[in-house]
Amino acid sequence: MSEIKYEIVERIAILSEKGNWTKELNKVSWNDRPAKYDLRDWNHKDGKIGKGITLTEEELGNLKEVLNALGV
Repeated sequence: MSEIKYEIVERIAILSEKGNWTKELNKVSWNDRPAKYDLRDWNHKDGKIGKGITLTEEELGNLKEVLNALGV
């Protein structure tokens, strides 16, 4: 299995913390591709990455509209 490369291009927000793990919204470039918005769990201390999702700017805007409609 090939190694996954990533670069956190922009740290946007830490949404929660539990022990060494944080749930973060960042802009991340995966495998030298253009950066996307990325929501996932990180354990920077131990160098571990949890499952998450990546969103384009358009998808993030759509999510914002949905959350606003929910009153969140």
